[in-house]
Amino acid sequence: MRVDAAAKVTGTARYTVDVELPGMLHAKVLRSPHAHALVRSIDVTAAATAPGVRAVLTRDDLADVASPSYGYFIKDQPILALDRVRYIGDPVVAIAADTERQAVEALELVEVDYEPLSTVATIDEALADGAAELFPDAPLGIVPSYGQGASGELRPRANVCFRFAFETGSSSVFDDCDHVFTDTFEFGTRAQHVHLEPFVSVAQWTPDDRLEVWSSCQNPFPVRKELGRVLGVNESGIRLQVPFIGGGFGAKNGCKTEPIAALLARAAGAPVRYCLTNDENFLTQRQHNARISITTGVMDDGTLVARRAEVLLDSGAYADASPLVAEKAGYRVAGPYRWKHIDAVCDAVLTNTTPAGPFRGFGGTQVGFAGESQLDMIARRLELDPLELRLRNLLDLGEPYVPGESGMDSDLRAGLKLVADAIGWDEPLPPGRGRGIAMGFKDSGGVNKPAQARVKVSTGGDVFLHCGTVEIGQGVSTALRTVVARILGVPVGRVHWPQTDTDHTPFDQGTNASSGISVMGQAVERAALAARSKVIEFAAGALGIPSHELDLDDGFVVAGDERHPLAPLVMRTYGGTGYEFTGEGFFKAEEDHRAPLETQCVSWEYGWGAAEVEVDEETGAVTVHRLVVSGDAGTALHDDVCRGQDEGAAIMGFGGAMFETMRYDGAELANGDLVAYRPARANDLPGEFVSILQQQGHGPGPFGSKGLGEGTLLPVAPAIANAIDDAIGVRVTTTPFTPETVLTAIDDDRGSP
Repeated sequence: MRVDAAAKVTGTARYTVDVELPGMLHAKVLRSPHAHALVRSIDVTAAATAPGVRAVLTRDDLADVASPSYGYFIKDQPILALDRVRYIGDPVVAIAADTERQAVEALELVEVDYEPLSTVATIDEALADGAAELFPDAPLGIVPSYGQGASGELRPRANVCFRFAFETGSSSVFDDCDHVFTDTFEFGTRAQHVHLEPFVSVAQWTPDDRLEVWSSCQNPFPVRKELGRVLGVNESGIRLQVPFIGGGFGAKNGCKTEPIAALLARAAGAPVRYCLTNDENFLTQRQHNARISITTGVMDDGTLVARRAEVLLDSGAYADASPLVAEKAGYRVAGPYRWKHIDAVCDAVLTNTTPAGPFRGFGGTQVGFAGESQLDMIARRLELDPLELRLRNLLDLGEPYVPGESGMDSDLRAGLKLVADAIGWDEPLPPGRGRGIAMGFKDSGGVNKPAQARVKVSTGGDVFLHCGTVEIGQGVSTALRTVVARILGVPVGRVHWPQTDTDHTPFDQGTNASSGISVMGQAVERAALAARSKVIEFAAGALGIPSHELDLDDGFVVAGDERHPLAPLVMRTYGGTGYEFTGEGFFKAEEDHRAPLETQCVSWEYGWGAAEVEVDEETGAVTVHRLVVSGDAGTALHDDVCRGQDEGAAIMGFGGAMFETMRYDGAELANGDLVAYRPARANDLPGEFVSILQQQGHGPGPFGSKGLGEGTLLPVAPAIANAIDDAIGVRVTTTPFTPETVLTAIDDDRGSP
């Protein structure tokens, strides 16, 4: 059973949304009604004296803040609007009051004078000649270090905040290809993360002027660092605590509610809770939609030779993590196939819409749809079987992705054959039905990502695991405790994991990129082994028995047939108060300038997927009768947790493929609530859903484990698109596959009546 199951099903699990402090105030913000406008003036006179109001925050109050804007590589997102607003929903004024109702009522008294500006609501509008610029002046930004063949650039053109480029091999090989195909795809899925716990934080300043924050965030240490930079406070002056998180899926990386809560708490001299509504989540973060143009050179027999890709990501109004998403999209566009030449350029384009940020499988989702769709199109053009085309070109186990990179850590052909057999690839189908297959592919474990862990063994053999990986529902607390329990010979229930607290928890860069087991797992493993070594060495001295003859078992030191309780041995040496044995662990991939991303990838994550669909050509409705997905856990530390991650990812991918997207009317969001926006429901699911957990055993993590939980999202959209083509001979190049989209594709293919 999952170690967090009882607390969650009984309702005793404590989330940030549950945090209450004495005298706590509640914050709300006034948001811009304009997509793009200068802010001429703000009058908060009436609001400041409204009932219950304890503090008001505007741009005028940010003058003494060390840095009024935050972000990842580009510090462009203001805490509150400074000279202008850049999307409908941009925060302008924040108020803390005794109750949320009083804060909302006070905001209605605020008067803001705007001067509307031209808007750019789409990629095409943003890149058009003479388009309005969201940032006439360059914000502070950096370009991370890259290795062989990779590069980054800030502001290469108007309204492009970042460009990532990657090239390997010679473009001259295109000249030798029998065929060169170019196709363009629109990844129109601006998915909302729909995490059930909204963005929320609680902040208070202690009498000694330390800032304490409780936050629903996936990367507490980077958030602490960014808060310190923004507020001009040393990191030692900030304590950030993270209880359970009610979902994140990438959205809860970086600052969101924390700066406003901290500044209002300082102004009011009282704790402040800033909790968004679910509707406000839609105005805070979303997935990137994208346009992907791919040119692929191939031989008559289907041998892949070269791929060139141009990717345009719609980043919304602020950069957020778009440079990272651009990096991943550009780097992953080739897929897990063997090429002589790859050339990819990805631009992150700013538009007057909700900022886009990390979303489960980010970068790989967009380019995976395009790349895997085009492979099927090529197979059909060459009259080859799409499965055989892939099997012929997949990288081998251990073969490097590109020169300087690490090798594949799964048998890709075995996995693909597994889902092909499960979907009945060669079995006949009735008219109107079709099958499609696809690969999902992403580098896993983060880039240059460090992780630290600490394991303590108490006098009686109880164990305490301290690490900064955050439990966001993915089951990592169960997996990492299992690692420690196996190494120290105790039941998982005797391994305690305190909540993340930056004052006491060892450093971790963040809970993202499926790094929990492949990166933090290695740090935890090393910490547990170090603690075990100390216990064994102590017991060897106390018992006069060589250490290599000793083992540990549930609080006992085992020597052959003899079992010695640890506690009496410890107290005999250290006295009645006892002692704790502490082991430290650290892991980080070594820097390697031959690797395009400066370090070799720690692990690779794959998703194998296949779909069987039926298409109603009169209505455009697509029915997914069967969906098969598979991921490779390397070695599963908990089968049900691994299956849950794979199945959850696949259904998330299914929703994005079929109907989920934030729809815009110009720059105005048309479905920004959970009634109008439709995540997948139980009655939407495929008629038959099959999930196959592989344990190929080649992972870098403890006992051969590796990260998963994103991979099976990636092949779902292209597998369905390929199945639609197989069913009716029409290629749908735009997601999601709504009836309108499918009918448009049919009309374009066959000519409108």
